[in-house]
Amino acid sequence: MGGKPDIIKAIVLIFAIGLVITGFTSIHASEDKGARAANLVGSVQVMNQPLNR
Repeated sequence: MGGKPDIIKAIVLIFAIGLVITGFTSIHASEDKGARAANLVGSVQVMNQPLNR
């Protein structure tokens, strides 16, 4: 019976580490999405300009 609290602590620690990793990756993904959206808008604006020949 003495080993069960250690197992529970290990499971809670692994869960907490998973939450931290998920938080960092979601922050990183949201920063990348804004940069991609700005690049996409810029490229669409260039494509919509008429060609001067």
